[in-house]
Amino acid sequence: MPRRFIRRENWEFGGAAPGSEETTEPRSRKRRLVSTLVFTTIFFSGASLAAVAGDQLRPLVANDSQELAADATTTTSEAGPTPAETTDASAPAAAPADESTAPDATAPADATAAPADATAAPADSADAATTDDALSPEHASSAAGAAATAQPATQPDTNAPKPAGKAARAWKKTQLRTLLLPKLKPASKPEIEGPADAATIWLNSQLPDPTPPALRLSPKFATNLKAAANGAGLDWATMLGILRARGATCHEPADGTTLRKLAGRLASYGPAKGDWARIVSYSGDTSFADKAAALARYDRAVGLDGLVNGLEAAKRSIASHLLSDSSVSIYAAGRNDIVRNRVDVRVLTVIAYLRESFGEVSVSSLITGHRLYARPGVISAHISGHAVDISGLGGTPILGHQEPGGMTERAVRDLLLLPAEVMPRQIISLLGMGGPSFPMADHYNHIHLGF
Repeated sequence: MPRRFIRRENWEFGGAAPGSEETTEPRSRKRRLVSTLVFTTIFFSGASLAAVAGDQLRPLVANDSQELAADATTTTSEAGPTPAETTDASAPAAAPADESTAPDATAPADATAAPADATAAPADSADAATTDDALSPEHASSAAGAAATAQPATQPDTNAPKPAGKAARAWKKTQLRTLLLPKLKPASKPEIEGPADAATIWLNSQLPDPTPPALRLSPKFATNLKAAANGAGLDWATMLGILRARGATCHEPADGTTLRKLAGRLASYGPAKGDWARIVSYSGDTSFADKAAALARYDRAVGLDGLVNGLEAAKRSIASHLLSDSSVSIYAAGRNDIVRNRVDVRVLTVIAYLRESFGEVSVSSLITGHRLYARPGVISAHISGHAVDISGLGGTPILGHQEPGGMTERAVRDLLLLPAEVMPRQIISLLGMGGPSFPMADHYNHIHLGF
């Protein structure tokens, strides 16, 4: 009984069960082998990660050590001259004749003094490195290039001292940015359209009022102008066109006395057929008459209220006149663009100006119906309401009438006489007449006006 109890106790407290010696030993070997493989794999994985991290941090550690060395050198140079320097400084004063007899004795002292001078240069530029430009890679590269050129030719680049102080910290930040931040792609060039002398960069954003307060007429002048014109039986736009062609473009181009004299002189030439004939009779200059008559048509198209309060204030009135005028032909979707206030006031003003010049205008494209891209990668100015295509003027289509001296040439000349604030940035047809006008082969059937 005692012997049997002892055997059972050993088996219960971890001893091998009877007949289990052969099956337990192979299992323990397998477990040890698996454990060994697992820990070996973990060890080598950690070693690999540590090696990679060491490769990445090695330049930074080297930079820190070089920075400390440079700081120490700077500190010693500021504390006072070294024994070699004092010896070198006192030797010429004591025995100047020794310089010719023993030049080799002073050479080591000069060589030891050179690093101190080299370390002083970055300290002078430390204040310049405090700006944001010092943190850019371009500044770091330029600073490194300047330091390399400042070093003597006999000294190898590997022994060149690194910047100290604030310049060193800025250089370190640059290195960290180069290491951690990805390289950014350079910004794409702006989309430029048209010839080099009249290139256009399209922003496709809302444009401000083309007539700021500095370009508007004063209410007092407008009242005097209208009174003088009515008193002489003349059109106020003709008088204003003459004043502006003379260069009077301020708030009050003329006072009341000057307006009455101008009206009396124009009326003294008798009846005339049209603005141009009256202005020629007044000035005797056809070129001046062309400019003054074009400005008179523009003033009449905008209206006196628009010239006083600005084009944006007169936009609703100009749009209403265009939509109700039977001489202005606009396709249905384009009329809807105007009703929804999607078209820029410059476009409406130019359409009204062409209506005054030719009597009839046909608009073939505003916003709706035009393709998104003018060419691959360039969004058309039509999409933002800054362009219009004119397909006919005076009852004559543009197609087949772009010969020299024809109707299209006359239209382009009239457009080039507009005031600068409403001058189109693009006048595209088959004719190039200088300024913003240039030819394109695919504009054989319309005139494109873009702002």
